[in-house]
Amino acid sequence: MNTKDRYNRQIILPEIGDSGQDKFSKAKVLVVGAGGLGASILPYLAAAGVGEIGIMDDDVIEISNLHRQVIYKSSAVGKYKVDEAKLMLNELNPTIKVNAIAEKLFGNNAIELFEKYDIIVDATDNIAIKYLINDVCIITNKPMVYGSIFRFQGQVSVFNYQNGPTYRCLYPDENTQSLNCEDAGVIGISVGIIGMLQANEVIKMILETGQVLNGKILVYNILNNEQQKYDFEKNANVVINKQTFEEKYTIIENLVEEILAKEVLDEINNNEVLFLDVRNEDEIPKINFKNGNQIPLMNLRSEIKKLNPNQTIYVFCQSGIRSKIAVELLQKHQFKNIKSIAGGALALNKLLKEEKIKV
Repeated sequence: MNTKDRYNRQIILPEIGDSGQDKFSKAKVLVVGAGGLGASILPYLAAAGVGEIGIMDDDVIEISNLHRQVIYKSSAVGKYKVDEAKLMLNELNPTIKVNAIAEKLFGNNAIELFEKYDIIVDATDNIAIKYLINDVCIITNKPMVYGSIFRFQGQVSVFNYQNGPTYRCLYPDENTQSLNCEDAGVIGISVGIIGMLQANEVIKMILETGQVLNGKILVYNILNNEQQKYDFEKNANVVINKQTFEEKYTIIENLVEEILAKEVLDEINNNEVLFLDVRNEDEIPKINFKNGNQIPLMNLRSEIKKLNPNQTIYVFCQSGIRSKIAVELLQKHQFKNIKSIAGGALALNKLLKEEKIKV
């Protein structure tokens, strides 16, 4: 079967043709996240003939994923999502190149990775990672195709496209947190629709046709089929360069020691240990350890005297980004026995549920 047979129905579109198909074959797209959004985005990019697709996710498939992450089979539970996604895409279209990257995105691996691709797609449900993706896209001058879900409502936009507005222009408050699918709940249709809208933005950018959601955010509600489009502008005060990026991510990540949530469970009733929650007070899930204390990161410097620098302290935030900043701050004030809990409150809450531990 030749290329024209595979792509005939889209090649005959005047907006695509042979030249458009050639653009598809030369395009390189990185999708960060192989969950619900990724499971909807990836098949359409592969089927369209996008020449090289990277899939980045360090998670494994769980039975609770299958109602919305529809490219995975029940027999694949426990396997890495990126490996199973690659198998599926290769079966769908063996003519393209698929890169499975079973890693978590960090400041020290993101820039080199992003530079290898033309378009970056945010298919995550983690606010801190969205800011990281945005900042790396600014550094590497790549467009970021954004998608997010909250229950029955989703959002889609394209940031940093042709020097347009960025994620920070729309959402300047990095300390704002929202519930992920695990905590808020989600129906598969929501991620399916929003993921396909994201894939549509990728396709328009590759083909250089249509109107890209640049400086616009599309809000879609599946319960009433209503959608609105809002304009937003570039904020000149948002400045991200390599120096500020390294100070925020790379240096902190290299200096801060992390510990896995499962490694600290035995310490939750140890009075000689302190669990320090640096999230804002309104963030959930609530985790109230008997030997815990909550000091939001923004207040940590002014309230640092409330802490004992000789005590063993495990710091956590929502997902593990702000806790690293907190650890670095405490280290500068001569705190020695201090570690950041990898994955933060989300990882702790998941583990507590699995082990059926009440706190």
